[in-house]
Amino acid sequence: MNQSRENILLTALELFSQNGYEAVSVGMIAGALGLSKGAMYRHFKNKRDLFDQILRRMEERDASAARAFQLPECAIRDSPEDYANASIEALLGFSEAQFDYWTADPFAAPFRKMLTLEQYRSPEMNALYQNYLGAGPIEYTRDLLASLAVPQPESEALWLYGPMFFLFTLYDSDPASARSLAQAHFVAARARLIRSKEE
Repeated sequence: MNQSRENILLTALELFSQNGYEAVSVGMIAGALGLSKGAMYRHFKNKRDLFDQILRRMEERDASAARAFQLPECAIRDSPEDYANASIEALLGFSEAQFDYWTADPFAAPFRKMLTLEQYRSPEMNALYQNYLGAGPIEYTRDLLASLAVPQPESEALWLYGPMFFLFTLYDSDPASARSLAQAHFVAARARLIRSKEE
């Protein structure tokens, strides 16, 4: 993706995260970049096209993040063997990386904030919020833990991911505290999940 398109996506995401998707116009994005609306339309057909490009980037980034830890990129029904080949250490490393990703990454953090704002205004945004930040991560973690024969995978998935979900919000007002609590959580999670696997 060329630099101009990248700058447009990042600027749009920042505006969406501050004002909500619906409140931001193509003209506002162009103005923030010092571009004309015509220049914007050379890169994207309209605001929806821009948003669809953001979603495509998020899908690509999600798949890449899972690959980096040799974890499945899709649902368990589509690739059960990839779940069976995962490891507790990979899941824990991935979870720590995901905390950094959703709080500090210049693309993912404003995407998270935008979905948080918009989840109550649109069924589509609510579905995206659940997929990326709510039910989706819980289900993915549960399926990984079940494949790894961890007892009570549903409650263990909630125990691992629930604090992360809370700490995303805390991070926005107190990054140092959120990061410190996250580090403590992952130390405890490593001990707990490795012990449960050995029992």
